[in-house]
Amino acid sequence: MDKQHINYIKHLNGVFEHFLKDNRLNTSHISLYMALFQLWNLSFFKSSFYINREEVMRYAKIGSKSTYHRCIKELNHWNYLSYMPSHNPLKGSRIKMFDFGTSPEQVVYPCSANFETSGGQAVVPFIKHNQTLENLKTEKFSKKNFNQSKNKANRSSQVGHNKDNLRTTEDKNYNQPL
Repeated sequence: MDKQHINYIKHLNGVFEHFLKDNRLNTSHISLYMALFQLWNLSFFKSSFYINREEVMRYAKIGSKSTYHRCIKELNHWNYLSYMPSHNPLKGSRIKMFDFGTSPEQVVYPCSANFETSGGQAVVPFIKHNQTLENLKTEKFSKKNFNQSKNKANRSSQVGHNKDNLRTTEDKNYNQPL
């Protein structure tokens, strides 16, 4: 059997992009795919390989045969892999994994996140910026409101029943034995 030249990281990035967009998948599908990917890796990325259902279920942490069969058939139907069942328990079923983003050319990811390591600022999702702007507009975190809440906290800590009994007045010396 032929070996495929698979870039482990690019393949996983590519397939996770598909997982993110595919609302049909649940955790069992993803767990099963990852178990099959690991077995494919252990078979040195041969174009096809044979599997044992019990072993795959153990890797995927799937306890039900019906869940296993439903998920593997759906992954086959949705073109995540090719599943050729064997009704011979001594032979095992044959799996062919498809290439997700491991072509010789550079892979262009459709999302805005930067997958490369850089010395620049991290990319923050657009939603985070909108939330920050809304908070600034509503003055939730204005200096005046912050100082008022700080004074309120100081007053409540002076009351005996709200006092923190574990707080000490001096710094702990961690070099002393217990």
